[in-house]
Amino acid sequence: MAHTSGTTTRPAPLRTGLLGTGPWAVAAHAPALAAHPDVEFAGVWGRRPEAAAALAAEHSVPVYGDVDELFAACDAVAFALPPDVQAPLAVRAAAAGCHLLLDKPVATDVGHAREVADAARRAGVASVVFFTMRFAPGPADWIESQAALGGWFTGRAHWLGALFTPGAAPSPYAASPWRREKGALWDVGPHALSVLVPVLGEVTAVTAAPGPGDTAHLILRHASGASATVTLGFTAPEAATGVGVEFLGEPGVVAMPEWNGAEGAFAAALDALLDAARGGVPHPCDARFAARVTEVLAEAERQLGKRER
Repeated sequence: MAHTSGTTTRPAPLRTGLLGTGPWAVAAHAPALAAHPDVEFAGVWGRRPEAAAALAAEHSVPVYGDVDELFAACDAVAFALPPDVQAPLAVRAAAAGCHLLLDKPVATDVGHAREVADAARRAGVASVVFFTMRFAPGPADWIESQAALGGWFTGRAHWLGALFTPGAAPSPYAASPWRREKGALWDVGPHALSVLVPVLGEVTAVTAAPGPGDTAHLILRHASGASATVTLGFTAPEAATGVGVEFLGEPGVVAMPEWNGAEGAFAAALDALLDAARGGVPHPCDARFAARVTEVLAEAERQLGKRER
């Protein structure tokens, strides 16, 4: 009897454009888009035309002066823009039928964050938000493992940097106007929540208090009954900088493993977008989850503002 082997057709690459030309776009987004075997890097748009042209030329892709023309040429778009620039453009991209690979926070305004989530839902497009720890090799698997265990009593997280500490080593991110305005609460607060929430459950209450410099201290209550504390700051002494997350409970005391390499994490986020776009199953880090993160941080910001007055 003759044997006939079937063949499978490899899906067409996801034509993906990049919005943004800053340090994060140059270091992580563009290299990952260019290297991914299932992605066609379709072009670059930026608010600074000369920077967009240079980044596009570096990767031999088209540069677009009109963002809507980029949307029309793409199946998906990746964002490396300030959050409140990102949000309205994400709404337009979704309406144009583009899947969304968003940066965190998706917006710093609750209404704008909800609009992005609603736009993706209406258009039927996939959305993935690049909460780095949820995609970084090591931490991502660790988070999933702790979530499966249960029995957690409390958690604690700190994200401390010297981005705005006088005399600290210079960083390309220190020149970011939105980071200087919004501080660590909005830049690294989303990372902390993205680790704590899948393990301890939805945040049901938040209390915020200021520390030295731009430091913010959060106390969280979670749907599981567990609590967590979070310390965020960009004005710490250089010797005190670092990132750490621990969970404490019936399984003991466990700490998040170290990680490095944003490009690898962004490649994993691209994989997640591909899976969500092709399979139709929402990713846990979608625009709806990001909108909830914005709600929690906006309440913390409101409380910090009242205390500072």
